[in-house]
Amino acid sequence: MFQGLTQGHTFVAFDDDNRGYERKWYEGEWTCSQCGAKITKLPFQPTGDRPVYCQDCHRQRRESFRRNFR
Repeated sequence: MFQGLTQGHTFVAFDDDNRGYERKWYEGEWTCSQCGAKITKLPFQPTGDRPVYCQDCHRQRRESFRRNFR
């Protein structure tokens, strides 16, 4: 799945079958749990019981996770 066109506070994403759907952005003030960067928008509403990561740290964690299972 990949991110599509940004439309205000929603963005269009596409699944593996190229079906588009809208997903809401949540605005607020959060801090990246890994690097401490300021985060102002997330594609989900954080609940406070799990860490949140900036886009760069999330990408690094995802790539590291994939490498460990190959």
